[in-house]
Amino acid sequence: MGSKLVKTTSSVGGVALALWPAVLVAQGEMRPFTFAFDVNALVILILLSILVLMFFLAIWLLHRIEAIKHVWGGKRSEGRDAKYGKYIQQLDAYQIDRLITAIRKKRVAKRKRGSGALRNVPLVILFSAISITTMGQRLDGNKVVGTLWGEAGIIITIALLLIPILAGFFIMVGKASRILKQYRQKMQSGEAEAFADYLSHVEDENTEGELLERKQALDYRLTNAELSGTETAADRMGIINIRESSGLPFVAVKKKAQKRPNIDPKLSKLIVWYLVAATFWLLFGTTVGQYLGIKFVAPDIDQLSWLSFGRLRPVHTNMVFWGWASLGMLGLGYYVVPHVSNVGISSLKKGWYSFYLINAAVVLGTLSLMAGINNGGGEYREYIWPIMALFGIGLIITLLNFLQTVAKRTTREIYISNWYIISAVIFALVITIVAYAPWWQDGLGETIIQGYYMHQGVGMWFMLFMLGVVYYLLPQQLNRPIYSYSLGILAFWTQILFYTVIGTHHFVFSAIPWWLQTVAIVGSVGMVIPVAAGTANFLMTFKGAWYKIKDSYTLPFFLIGIVFYFTGSLQGTAEAFRYTNLLWHFTDFTVAHSHLTMYGIISFFLWAGIYALVPRLTGREAPQSTVGAHFWLALIGLMFYTIPLMYGSTLKGMMWMDGKPFIDGVSMMMPYWLWRAIGGSLMWLSHLFFAYNMYKMLVVDRALDIREAAIQQVAKDDNKTN
Repeated sequence: MGSKLVKTTSSVGGVALALWPAVLVAQGEMRPFTFAFDVNALVILILLSILVLMFFLAIWLLHRIEAIKHVWGGKRSEGRDAKYGKYIQQLDAYQIDRLITAIRKKRVAKRKRGSGALRNVPLVILFSAISITTMGQRLDGNKVVGTLWGEAGIIITIALLLIPILAGFFIMVGKASRILKQYRQKMQSGEAEAFADYLSHVEDENTEGELLERKQALDYRLTNAELSGTETAADRMGIINIRESSGLPFVAVKKKAQKRPNIDPKLSKLIVWYLVAATFWLLFGTTVGQYLGIKFVAPDIDQLSWLSFGRLRPVHTNMVFWGWASLGMLGLGYYVVPHVSNVGISSLKKGWYSFYLINAAVVLGTLSLMAGINNGGGEYREYIWPIMALFGIGLIITLLNFLQTVAKRTTREIYISNWYIISAVIFALVITIVAYAPWWQDGLGETIIQGYYMHQGVGMWFMLFMLGVVYYLLPQQLNRPIYSYSLGILAFWTQILFYTVIGTHHFVFSAIPWWLQTVAIVGSVGMVIPVAAGTANFLMTFKGAWYKIKDSYTLPFFLIGIVFYFTGSLQGTAEAFRYTNLLWHFTDFTVAHSHLTMYGIISFFLWAGIYALVPRLTGREAPQSTVGAHFWLALIGLMFYTIPLMYGSTLKGMMWMDGKPFIDGVSMMMPYWLWRAIGGSLMWLSHLFFAYNMYKMLVVDRALDIREAAIQQVAKDDNKTN
């Protein structure tokens, strides 16, 4: 029944998605060439969305009811011994120990009463099978007739009617869900009581022996010296080359990762707060971006100054840059830096100071941009300098914290992850100071600095930092060392050499000196070296472990990030040449390119790191189905967003080169902007799944543990007896 519901839901979702563009442009007033916004289309769209939402909620409730019926119907059909036998097989060592104690106390009490008769329960066969089973477990395009729908009074009336109806519907769904949850807990409690009654009659000595044997098996731990022994390695024959210490040679020496100590709970709390704040800014920032995408199709959807495109666009970009990506990276960095140094973080207090300052910068920056207060300068530096100073101070504190941590390391070498991460923080501080210093904020100087700042922000802050995180987490997830330390060092230094000179390739054919433009183009070509080296290093680390991808929900995110690292970076190289710059620059091609890099690389790497790290901190994992939904919606949405924009922008650039009027290019792009809105909607939906997954990884599931409840009941009854 569950599979049929999933298929039905998928079919209806596909039909709704296919009809979405038709609904938007079906009305005559919504033709791509007019930029007019038809209220009728909005009403129909809202009603359709509400109906679809109600349908999915009804499907969800039905699915929950069927799931409960299936689970408990199956339990009733099982035999008593078989059902409780499964519970006994799943007891851990601590629960078995408490059960044995209760059995012994009950036996002693009966002997004191002179009762030698013991009730034999046929559990010996069940416990004999435990060791074996556990080893194997693994509309017509015309206008709508009449004008009622366009009247403000009709619209307001409909809205007022819909509000209580929708509120009642959601309350009904919430109450139904709560009743179902209470019913499930009641059934689980009854099951636990029945299991406790079953265990209360387990008193024979054979059964106790089986329990003790099972407990010993569960308590057994390997010494990790069964094969190698405990003797020091020696080579008296001179056949084997034994190295006491390999140091850090330029040519890679492969070795297995050292076992790391358990993470400090206080550091775990700090990391989780960074990642939770990043998740909030991702949802907020991409909701703003989703609204901006809709404005391309319906530009007059609102008439409020603080919701204008010119104000909301920098809100979106800065929020996802400094809120989502920066906080997410720093959260992961607070795990990676101390772990590869084999010490604790130098100062938790400094970590919290950075957290407060960066979040304050994003909040104040968002409010100032929506109020029309901005730097008046280039892209991504719209925050006024006092606000950006808060961000910079946060980075200074972080840099000091990381440097002090690395200085206290217990390993001889500085692992390459810390090279990348600390260098990224240093470059972020340098480019921020250069971008906001007052000495070159006029004329061509400002233009050159803008290209420097904009490109270094992406390549030397976000990219450099995330590559450092990947150099630690990818080998960890694959359980194998990085393929080549040498390729990592080559990629590190060549990225610093070439990426720092390519900013002015955004201003080809401008008044900037021709030689400086040429240097930027040459540097862009040189970026092939670090990109190819890094990509090869990551892909070769997968060598012999490709089969692990199908059993992992973190590795697909890593792999997609690696693929976009190669394709997105080399796309930037291709855009730098003079002809392609003439063709694509100032079109939406650059928008597609920026999303391929910041979303396809940085965000996918961030998600991979979060899904790999948070379960280790909290002990709870997200549902695999919703992780899969997040992955595919984000990937498909990114393709729907970028490919139409790149194709349409190529046509637009050719129109400009042919001397066509500017407005013709705008009209031609309308269908591609519609695809942009569809792709952005899918990406935004994936972020809702991601937020849900974060919730599931952080919040304790309070479902009743039948086995634990039964053990507690047995112990409670035993105490009453004594």
